[in-house]
Amino acid sequence: MLLEYGLAKSVISRLPEQPMTLNYRAKIVVDAKDKTKAIFDSLNTDNIFYPENPTQTSFKIDKKIEIGIESKHLPHLRANLNSTLRLIQASFETIESISEKEN
Repeated sequence: MLLEYGLAKSVISRLPEQPMTLNYRAKIVVDAKDKTKAIFDSLNTDNIFYPENPTQTSFKIDKKIEIGIESKHLPHLRANLNSTLRLIQASFETIESISEKEN
């Protein structure tokens, strides 16, 4: 028996390829009181200028911001979720710091 080690040059899978039909979803609701509209504007602007986003992200505003994120890949969903939450936090903290300086 001859054993060799190294990278496989070609590998053939005998398993049938299954289409991925599972979608992952997340929903975030943000109530920032009087800062809600400003935070929404920053989130929506970021979404408009990121057309290659691998997730489907939607924003709605009434009295609160409702953010829906959907992806076929869990890592993409998690990355977008983390980025969105960081942007919400950064927007809120920026507005707070400007408000404190004005007072």
